Amino acid sequence: MAVLPDLQELASEHFTYADLCHCSDTWRKTRIENVPQEPETYHAISELCEKVLEPIAKEFGQIELTYGFAGPALTRKIRRRISPQLDQHAGHERRASGEFFCPRLGQAADFWVPGVSSIEVARVVVDALPFDRVYLYGPDRPMHVSIGPQDAGVIFEMRKSGSRLIPRALKPKDLASGG
Repeated sequence: MAVLPDLQELASEHFTYADLCHCSDTWRKTRIENVPQEPETYHAISELCEKVLEPIAKEFGQIELTYGFAGPALTRKIRRRISPQLDQHAGHERRASGEFFCPRLGQAADFWVPGVSSIEVARVVVDALPFDRVYLYGPDRPMHVSIGPQDAGVIFEMRKSGSRLIPRALKPKDLASGG
């Protein structure tokens, strides 16, 4: 069995694994155990930090993580607006059956840069960084970015319709004009 890193170890130059495991409001309220069990999840967290979060922090300054790794115990505590089978927050974690919680693999984080439009941050991600998916919830809301083996490079604007969020596909040029 592989030895897993301690959550306080650095995943990249400025981010620890704990930064991504202990950043959600739900975790702060419950303090439920939210620790990856798969070595590949740690690798994916590190890759996301190195390839996306570090460059964004270098470009814009301190970022605020709002949702990172979400293991099954944390996911059960979140009651709305998540899709664990699609959103890549579970990394490479597996169900008891051996199936991945999210077959897209990779890792996702939701974050924002205080004082900077998430649209502007998304432009930098789309123009200069590797990514699988970007979900935009508005200029003043955290954005979702994932990396993964598909490297799909897809962008969605999540529009509210009643109590639901409906994804609308965007092209990179849509971000250039403000979305």
